Amino acid sequence: MVEKSADAFRTIGEMAQVLGVRTHILRYWEEQFPMLNPLTRAGGRRLYRPDDVALLHTIHRLLYSEGYTVKGARRFLETGDVPALAPAPVAASAPVATAPQFDLSALRAIRDRLASALAAA
Repeated sequence: MVEKSADAFRTIGEMAQVLGVRTHILRYWEEQFPMLNPLTRAGGRRLYRPDDVALLHTIHRLLYSEGYTVKGARRFLETGDVPALAPAPVAASAPVATAPQFDLSALRAIRDRLASALAAA
């Protein structure tokens, strides 16, 4: 396989293979990220320029490695600003949950009655 130069345009199939996603995911990203605008040739054939390739790698990293949502990744790319998540409030006097205590002999008796009922049916 011949390696393309860094300045070469990439097809949607090539980018999907490099990123490890399906081609419909890249088309979806084009809808969701207005800054991603590849050249389109006759018949709708997409060609990604080097800047588009770099942006696709960034989008992929934000979504798959850093755990951003599509909305959060778009906001990050548009403004560079993502609101910090506020920590969940913790009650000072919250009781500690304990495991419920069961009467094992009562549970075994119920199990045995159910088994008998199923055997009789």
